[in-house]
Amino acid sequence: MFVKVNDARLYVDIDGAGLVPEGRHMRQKPTVILAHGGPGADHSLYKPAYAQPSDIAQVVYYDHRGNGRSDLCAQETWNLAQWGDDLRGLCDALGIEKPIVCGTSFGGFVAQSYATRYPDHPAKLILISTAAKMDFEAVFAAFEALGGADAGQAARAYWTSPTSQTRARFREICVPLFYVSDVDTSDWLSRIVMRDETALWFNGPNNEQGRMDFREDLAKIACPVLLMAGESDPITPIAFSEMIAECLPPDLVTFLRFAQCGHDVVVDQPGAAFKAIRDFIEAA
Repeated sequence: MFVKVNDARLYVDIDGAGLVPEGRHMRQKPTVILAHGGPGADHSLYKPAYAQPSDIAQVVYYDHRGNGRSDLCAQETWNLAQWGDDLRGLCDALGIEKPIVCGTSFGGFVAQSYATRYPDHPAKLILISTAAKMDFEAVFAAFEALGGADAGQAARAYWTSPTSQTRARFREICVPLFYVSDVDTSDWLSRIVMRDETALWFNGPNNEQGRMDFREDLAKIACPVLLMAGESDPITPIAFSEMIAECLPPDLVTFLRFAQCGHDVVVDQPGAAFKAIRDFIEAA
């Protein structure tokens, strides 16, 4: 379905009921909102894996503006301030109060934008394989360490000069290095409604991704945060999550490191990852 948020129609899908019968009463489950990675991708990145916690929470998926099935909108609105405002606006449009917001990778950037702009709004925050500030040289070095000179060069070529050609080569050579486990990426790459133009606009040190810096504003966050990262992640190396942990209020953050795990902890270690997510959702 589509929901009008600010000046954009955002595509939204839902797993699980928000209200469930419990004896003579209806019990309201918490709502988890998933901010997908990318940019340029869509919420299908989360399917079917994130239906798993729908027995304990209502799971809301959506595509950011300029991504997937949502309105493309003007390039000038493809920025983290707008995406953060859209996440808050989506909650208002759907009547969601105190959501648990989960952002992975680029979705983690959006979640940080939302949570630092509206620190009293989320009940909880889950940040997976993301960054508060990019260090591109560290990214290039991580890809070279995992995939050799070709991977390092492909990463540098794309991020320093995002074009359709450099992006295609990055996807071919570098995306398989996101995972420690033997993962066939062809299915999820094929089913995404991809908006490459949004990625080319946003990605790289010379674009907004390079200007992004949430480090100081993370101190504003007022809700519990579950921070998860893989120790073999090349695109957001674990040092980026260590930085986030240092910037968050120490009494609010739970930082889980996953050994033998790449960029997607849910793919590489689904059992441990979803146990941590479920425990965090159900914690008082």
